[in-house]
Amino acid sequence: MAGIGFVLRKLSKQDNLLGTVQAYMISALVSTGPWLFTILALGSINALSGRFGSQAVLVEFRTVIIYNFAFSLVLTAPIYMVVTRYLADSIYHQDVSGTPGLLIGSLILLYIIELPLACFFYLGYANLSLGLALSAIVNFLLISAVWLVSIFLTALKNYRTVTQAFGFGMLVTVISAGFLIGSFGSIGILNSFSLGLSVILALLFARILSEYPYPFQKPFAFLSYFTKYWEIAVSGFVYNVAIWVDKWIMWFSPNADMPASGLITYADYDSAMFLAYLTVVPSMAMFIMSVETHFYERYLKFYRDIQQMATFQQIQQNWKEIVLSILRSSRGLMVLQGSICVIVILISSRIFDLLQINYMQLGIFRFGVLATMFQVFSLFILIILSYFDHRKATLLIQLIFLVTNVAFTLLSIKLGFKYYGYGYFLASLVTFLAAALITMQYVNKLVYHTFITRNSSVSG
Repeated sequence: MAGIGFVLRKLSKQDNLLGTVQAYMISALVSTGPWLFTILALGSINALSGRFGSQAVLVEFRTVIIYNFAFSLVLTAPIYMVVTRYLADSIYHQDVSGTPGLLIGSLILLYIIELPLACFFYLGYANLSLGLALSAIVNFLLISAVWLVSIFLTALKNYRTVTQAFGFGMLVTVISAGFLIGSFGSIGILNSFSLGLSVILALLFARILSEYPYPFQKPFAFLSYFTKYWEIAVSGFVYNVAIWVDKWIMWFSPNADMPASGLITYADYDSAMFLAYLTVVPSMAMFIMSVETHFYERYLKFYRDIQQMATFQQIQQNWKEIVLSILRSSRGLMVLQGSICVIVILISSRIFDLLQINYMQLGIFRFGVLATMFQVFSLFILIILSYFDHRKATLLIQLIFLVTNVAFTLLSIKLGFKYYGYGYFLASLVTFLAAALITMQYVNKLVYHTFITRNSSVSG
């Protein structure tokens, strides 16, 4: 968050209401803006489909999108994480001349891995028409590119460009869908979404290359980081599998949808969980704001003073400031998300009436809201541990999430429909408790870890 963090810290130091409001608005736009634009676009497409197309067309389109979002995240994650670390190190060393090469090299590596898999899945396994299969492959590759390009966007200080790019791209999606849906059905809708993604990528590429006006060089220099930071690559893969694994397991439940295409889903479960994720939007804005301002400033002072040979008393004082910052940020996040969670659960039946959602999803939704609350708490902890470069701990926490999500979700299916959603909730709760315990133990001995266990001259 190098560029956006700079903007947030500058605004937060204005010490007035306007600066604070602007900082939180930027946090909201950065953390959830692109996501919300995409949701609005897909919601508009659903409305258009209901008016100008059949329900079958909408289901076919929605199923492909679910598959593309899920598997693009999982397959992109290892590369995404390693490239993030490489770019962060480049910024730290004040040498970003290799950024254009890094962008192209990482995309090439991503497509070398993904293209054969996508072709095998959509042209070999899935029972789709050739036109829809090819459109699905293109859409899959574009979504994957958006995940990867988003890494480079966090280094930009011009957050408006990012927001405008997604806003304009999704507007193109909705307008083109209005023209294509009637004549081309699901192929037209899917290609309209791909067209919007193409516009977004073109605008973002232009912005990144203008921000880093350097020649293309050493496009695969980052590959050595896969060996050096293998835990990061594995963590990215495990975490995204863990997020989706309960959905995949539920696709094989007795209530799942089994279309002729072979792309099985469970619409009631997927929709309920998707709606539950929307409840974390305000907390994500607060999360970015607190980490990039209060915590980061104290984190930077702690390590900077150590480099400048500070006294032990000063180091101890800086450590106490870090602990206090984490506790304050945690308390604020818990109060906000906890309040949202309680309110949403209490009025969930009215929300379902307003949105005309099937009441069969109500129980799943309520447990989803609880689960996403604990998942946001765990995400906060993972970010803190990542700042301290405690890679093995983050990997352990993510493995706990994966294993518990698999185990509890399988158990919920065995117990029956009324227990659907319990699995994800219990996995998120257990993961949060484990993450909190691991983090408390590490932070309580932060000074020791800094000088001994994280000191290469000592540990080596």
